[in-house]
Amino acid sequence: MDAQQIRGYDTANIHIIKRNFNAIAPGNCLKSAIVQPREGEFHFEDADKFVEFGEKNGMWITAHCLIWHSQLSKWFCVDEKGENVSPDILKARMKKHISTVVGRYKGRIKGWDVVNEAIMEDGSYRNSKFYQILGEEYIPLAFQYAHEADPDAELFYNDYNEWYPGKRAAIIKLIKTLRERGIRIDAIGMQGHINMGFPSLKDYESAIKDYIAAGVKVMITELDLSILPSPKWGGGADVATNFEYQKQLDPYVEGVPDSVSMAWTNRLAGFFRLFLQYSGKISRVTMWGASDGVSWKNDFPIHGRTDYPLLFDRNHQAKPVVAEIIKLANADTK
Repeated sequence: MDAQQIRGYDTANIHIIKRNFNAIAPGNCLKSAIVQPREGEFHFEDADKFVEFGEKNGMWITAHCLIWHSQLSKWFCVDEKGENVSPDILKARMKKHISTVVGRYKGRIKGWDVVNEAIMEDGSYRNSKFYQILGEEYIPLAFQYAHEADPDAELFYNDYNEWYPGKRAAIIKLIKTLRERGIRIDAIGMQGHINMGFPSLKDYESAIKDYIAAGVKVMITELDLSILPSPKWGGGADVATNFEYQKQLDPYVEGVPDSVSMAWTNRLAGFFRLFLQYSGKISRVTMWGASDGVSWKNDFPIHGRTDYPLLFDRNHQAKPVVAEIIKLANADTK
C-alpha cells in the first residue's frame, strides 16, 4: 500500500485491496527516512493508518523495513560532521529505532522485514554504512533488537536476486549463523521483481527449495512482472539504478499486443503454479502494488515508461491471469 491508499485518497485501488487481498505491507511509511527523519523525531501518522486499515479489514499485517541502506535517515550512521559514528553509537541508534518502531505495534504487526538488501549477488556484503561500522554483526543485532521489542512477531530477511548462487549461499549461511546463536529468523523474503526472461522458473524453484532446506519459510514479498525489455544491467531492484529513456525500451505506451499479453499471463501463471506447489512452506505472496498505474516499475530502471506488471490494469480491472490464478488455487485445494 502506498501513501495515497493508506490516507484514503486512492479509492479505486483501496477497493481492489479490500476485495482481493487478505494481507498488506507498506511501501514506504515504515522506512527510517519517513518514520524517523531526524534523531528522536518519530512520525507514525501514516503507519498508524496503515495498521488500522489492516485491522479494520481483517488482514494479516507485515511491515517493511527496519534496516536498509537506501531511504535511510541521513543522520542515522554519521555524526554532525558527516563522518561515520562509532560502533557503540550506531548500535544504540539501531536499538532505539527498532525498539520504538516495533514496540509501538507490538502484537498488531505480525511480521517485519528486519534487514533489507544487505548481500550482493556474489555473496559479499553490501558496503553500506551499517557494514562499514559494524561489519556482518549488524544483521544479528537488528534481529536481536526486533525480537526483544516483540517476541511474538515473525522476523524476515528480505532481498532481490536471491536465486544467484553466491547470494543464495550467503543467505543460507546467515540463516545458520542466526539459528546457532539462538536468534529468531522465520522466513526469507524473496523479492519477486522479475521480467519476461529472468529468472528462470528452474532457478527460482531451486532457491525456494534451498531456503526451505535451511529451515525457514519463504515469502514472495514484492512481486511484479515487468513486460518491458530491460537495459543491459545485472537486474534486481536497487532503487539507485537509473538509465536514460529510450523509446525502444518503452514499446507499449498505447497498449500491449495480444500475443505479448498472453506470454505475460503464461509466465506469471507459471510462477503462481510454482508457489502453489510449495504452498506449505510459502506463507505469503505480496504484489508490489495494487494496479499498473501506481506501480513503481513505470519509473524503474527508466523513468517515465509505461509498464504493466501487476494483476490489475490501469482501469482497475482484473487481468486474465487473475482468473487463471484462482483456477490453479481451486485445483490445488481439491
